[in-house]
Amino acid sequence: MARPALLLVLLLAAQAGMAQEAAAPREPIEPVKQNWFDDPFFQVAAGLPACAVPEGPFYTAEERRLQTHSRLERGTSCWLAGKCTDSNAYRYDKPLAPKVRAALRAVPGVDKGSVWVTVQRRWVYLQGCVPNAALASKLERAARALPDVEAVVPDLMVGTRGKPPYPVATR
Repeated sequence: MARPALLLVLLLAAQAGMAQEAAAPREPIEPVKQNWFDDPFFQVAAGLPACAVPEGPFYTAEERRLQTHSRLERGTSCWLAGKCTDSNAYRYDKPLAPKVRAALRAVPGVDKGSVWVTVQRRWVYLQGCVPNAALASKLERAARALPDVEAVVPDLMVGTRGKPPYPVATR
């Protein structure tokens, strides 16, 4: 009779251990983000190493699913409005990216900042840190001056202290 009792005790102990493991708090698994749409994203200067790195055009699979329809709509609306010769505004981005890089690299003092660029549907997003507001204005003007750039979003902060005006990378 001792043997079945011992077996019962071992079985109950094993069940208790499994229940305790199942109830233990687990760290949430961070969903993998990637550049699903292959949007140009690059750094043009790294002079302020303490600058927070922008998240860039990296999305989870769920975020990608949610963005797909609106990206199709926005890309086509440019053509329908007569603002694009191509039926998809996003197709301008890859050829435009090297021109944006060259224009920004030509701005005097750019090396004193840490600046990243995302190009999406002819919009240029400037993110990062600059040593002064004058440099931020020069970078914005340089990007706006390029043909095929529809808009420039200057999310640049002066210095490296404080909360950046852009989403920060977590990877």
